[in-house]
Amino acid sequence: MLTSNYLHIGIIHLFFNMWCLWNLGALAERVFDGWTYFLVYTLSGFGGSLASLWWHPMVIGAGASGAIFGLAGALIAALYLGKLPIPKEAIQKTLKSLLLFAGYNLFFGLSAGIDNSAHLGGLLTGLAAGALLARFMPSPEEVWKSWRNKVLIAIALVLLAGAVYLRSEARKKSPSTLYFEPSSLSSASFMRSTTCPRIANVCFTPPTPSRLTRALPNCRGGRRSRERHRR
Repeated sequence: MLTSNYLHIGIIHLFFNMWCLWNLGALAERVFDGWTYFLVYTLSGFGGSLASLWWHPMVIGAGASGAIFGLAGALIAALYLGKLPIPKEAIQKTLKSLLLFAGYNLFFGLSAGIDNSAHLGGLLTGLAAGALLARFMPSPEEVWKSWRNKVLIAIALVLLAGAVYLRSEARKKSPSTLYFEPSSLSSASFMRSTTCPRIANVCFTPPTPSRLTRALPNCRGGRRSRERHRR
């Protein structure tokens, strides 16, 4: 459920997801911080895997776009609900770009071979994280870190409870034989009588938030803003 967010089905799949992550990651690091960005990405990816397993437990999925959708959701909620010292026009344009990104890729995800359940799971996880984090944006660094830790730990516990529930439900079902068969391309597939289908989490249209990224060096009003105030 965790490592699938770092694996990809082919170089094109990897390229498009990293392209999306390059665009969203730059903005997420400025609005939140590096550590929050990493944790939101990880939890959103786990939430996407959870939704994918719930929707189709016997299908193998891989890709980072569940986590990328989570970053988009967290940014949408934080920019809309947070009281950030950013020009209103920049926020509106970035929100429009993020919403178009999410809407287009969810629509594109209706195509065969794309795991839209992972997209939705990651998006909902990110929206929840962003909405809760926005309550203390901006705030002093100590207050921010304390609230951030509480929010992300709570989300992690909810996701863990969901994983435990899915595992218990799977054990109730009649056991089936699974065996491991490495393929000729040095990847691996789980087999159940016939080959399980593999689906990709694909992200094709990244938003372009560069204008907002340049708008403010630190959106949370933490250590840097306090240091400027001392000067």
